[in-house]
Amino acid sequence: MNLNDRIKSWARRIKRDGVTLWFAARHPGTPWHAKALGLFVVAYALSPIDLIPDFIPVLGYLDDVLLLPALIWLAVKLLPAPVLAQCRAQADAWMAEKGAKPRSLAGAALVVMLWLALGAAAWRWWMA
Repeated sequence: MNLNDRIKSWARRIKRDGVTLWFAARHPGTPWHAKALGLFVVAYALSPIDLIPDFIPVLGYLDDVLLLPALIWLAVKLLPAPVLAQCRAQADAWMAEKGAKPRSLAGAALVVMLWLALGAAAWRWWMA
């Protein structure tokens, strides 16, 4: 397996685990702290809006390449093994049927609210 194939395989696993967290957030066997982190990660991962826009050189892709995979990895590590196995099976079935990941309007709203809060804080700092 060459480097390109390994990167594609890794990206597919990250995408699948993002959908896995979507199912794990609704699973009754998921601990509350894993649900909280999972919901945050899912809202951001499935949001059509990035925290750092991709048009910003270098920084725009850091959240896609480093931040998001790290958060997905952490959230998956917090899941109990039986919950993880069941939710991964659900995610695989979803992606096979739908062919794409779901979208999250709540995630988009979360990112917009974060940008507005940062803008308000910057404005306040500038005017002080």
